[in-house]
Amino acid sequence: MNILEIAGLSASVCVGISLGLIGGGGSILTLPILVYLLHINPVTSSAYSLFVVGTTSLVGAITYMRQRQVDYRVALVFSVPSFVAVYTSRHYLLPAIPESLGVVGSLTLTRNGVIMVLFSLLMLGAALSMIRGQGCVGTPARSEGLKLPLIAAEGALVGLLTGLVGAGGGFLIIPALVLLARLPMKIAVGTSLLIIAVKSLIGFTGDLSHVAIDWSFLLRFTLLSVTGIFIGSHLSRYISGARLKKSFGYFVLLLGVYILLREVS
Repeated sequence: MNILEIAGLSASVCVGISLGLIGGGGSILTLPILVYLLHINPVTSSAYSLFVVGTTSLVGAITYMRQRQVDYRVALVFSVPSFVAVYTSRHYLLPAIPESLGVVGSLTLTRNGVIMVLFSLLMLGAALSMIRGQGCVGTPARSEGLKLPLIAAEGALVGLLTGLVGAGGGFLIIPALVLLARLPMKIAVGTSLLIIAVKSLIGFTGDLSHVAIDWSFLLRFTLLSVTGIFIGSHLSRYISGARLKKSFGYFVLLLGVYILLREVS
């Protein structure tokens, strides 16, 4: 095992810590770790990301379920269209995209390159959302009722993005649950973890027919990530969630810019 492999496996703990502290950000860390530290191609990395983030989120969701901080009705409305979108995109859409997509000027477009550019743009959007704290402040009242069609539409959009780049989409799910479903922040985090878990694991099953899985590596990476979520959950008792989210947002912003410049150049 070389230094990069040790660094990559060690960094997997940070994936769980992120999910334990802020209820999201796991896939934002997982894909760059797999692609740039462990040199796994983006398509395989996105599949691994779904399994790692899905399993780790499930462990975190169980904790919230025991505390009765999960809204199952909202999770169902959000999840069903999301499940359909993520499975369809992983099983049918992604395999149908050719490796080479053509040439634009002096730039050769490849499937792996486009996936990473799309992922970097999602990272930038996530970073701005976390820095501004939009949709994640306070405890909204639920008197206005649920906006079920909008929740379902958001679920389908997040499912499509999850399928294409392997991102769990917590940075999209939590604002939707707070603004559209009128959930208090803590219940939104618990519900988000459950949605991410089931959606990501269903998406991963769509890869089993066409992606070679190194189960020994994947299970080791996932175990370390699960360890991290327990650390993150413990640390969340002592660290301000709002301040941490903003700091993490700046880190994600820098990482997103780096990936975008690297792939475009």
